[in-house]
Amino acid sequence: MTNTMQLPDKVAVVLGVAPNNLGHAIARRFVAEGARVVVGGRRGEALAEVAAEIGAVAVPCDITRDADVERLVSTALERFGRLDVGLNATGWGLLKPFTEHSREDLEQMAQVQFIGPFRFFQALVKAMTQGGSIIQISSVTATIMFDHHAAYMGTKAGIDHVIRCIAHEFGHQGIRANSLSPGGIADTPMSGGGLHFPPVAALYNKQIPLGRPGVASDVVNAAVWLASDQSSFVTGQNIQVSGGQTLRTNPRLAEIAAAAGA
Repeated sequence: MTNTMQLPDKVAVVLGVAPNNLGHAIARRFVAEGARVVVGGRRGEALAEVAAEIGAVAVPCDITRDADVERLVSTALERFGRLDVGLNATGWGLLKPFTEHSREDLEQMAQVQFIGPFRFFQALVKAMTQGGSIIQISSVTATIMFDHHAAYMGTKAGIDHVIRCIAHEFGHQGIRANSLSPGGIADTPMSGGGLHFPPVAALYNKQIPLGRPGVASDVVNAAVWLASDQSSFVTGQNIQVSGGQTLRTNPRLAEIAAAAGA
């Protein structure tokens, strides 16, 4: 029987996994495609439940703690002897007016969405002695505007450029590095709530050429492709998985509030 799995025997680390979020969906699919997967996330008990459900190895990991990140990567090497894929799906969706961002907000955002991912990618580069695929889950808002989201957007855009640096500096080692940028995802906790409310969904759908919000499987499919050997000549790219939304824009918060109150 022909093996149709796309990631047979790949070893993957997925960081940013919690029940029913995008990281969970990606890790589940990686396992289904034949990969041996180590999952990392802040909430240890919930992470263990996810790992048991999908057949992965759980390593509690706070991306802001170097020791946690190093343990996550070293566990993959110790258990499976190599590392082929590393994916970061962490994030903090802070919404706050620009002038009200405190120093503490900015420092926390930098830790979660810039310094932590940078350190994770450093660990991955060191571990991928036989090459591999590094994938950053970014956002359309690293390219197009959204109100009251400056710290989130700025750090996402910054780490996207770090991804390009990795692609530039480590391609000779067979390491590929790319970002995936979804818009709102209707079936995950971070942005899904409002997209189930028809007036709000209609606002977004006007800005999406394909006429619907994204779902987790859209991003999962792209992640599997980047993790697989099929994408072996793709690196340094930010792939927009948004139905074309970056050709337009996001609704303004005032429009969303008016729609929600309608």
